[in-house]
Amino acid sequence: MSDDRERCPWAVDRPGETIYRDYHDTEWGRVLHGRDELFERLSLEAFQSGLSWLTILRKRPAFRAAFDGFDVDVVARYGDDDVARLMANPGIVRNRRKIDAVIGNARAVLALDGTDLDSLLWSFAPPRRARRFANTDAIPAVTGESTAMAGELRRRGFRFVGPTTAYALMQATGMVDDHLATCWVPNGR
Repeated sequence: MSDDRERCPWAVDRPGETIYRDYHDTEWGRVLHGRDELFERLSLEAFQSGLSWLTILRKRPAFRAAFDGFDVDVVARYGDDDVARLMANPGIVRNRRKIDAVIGNARAVLALDGTDLDSLLWSFAPPRRARRFANTDAIPAVTGESTAMAGELRRRGFRFVGPTTAYALMQATGMVDDHLATCWVPNGR
């Protein structure tokens, strides 16, 4: 299923699959705004912690169904019955601490004082780099900005949001452009 485009080396699928390629080509590193959209990405990054991103991508439709489309207002109202329902759902990652964190994070979004999730997260986006990295070894896992974002989120009651998770969120939502210099995806915010 090759189309001869040069991509970042991680965007390689098994034969017959295009899930990584499609994610790379249409989502990863593309600017994303919106409370529920960013909440979804933050939640999925938390679920990914310790797992393969491919696992999360494959389960994303089930996550969206199980978490009511990551509608913050709905998830923030989840109670014990919802937690039990999620823990019994084989389509998602059934980790009680992560499920509790997502529910708590929805409540933290609603409790943001004087700001919204979109503005808060994007306030940590660094200035756009003029040039992309030449290879994956040069791409950081943590930056000063991701460390600051994680600290502020934790201060505001968010969980499962360490500096590495925050940087992965920044990459996924276009706050930083970590496509390689040779990658065909256009550079820009």
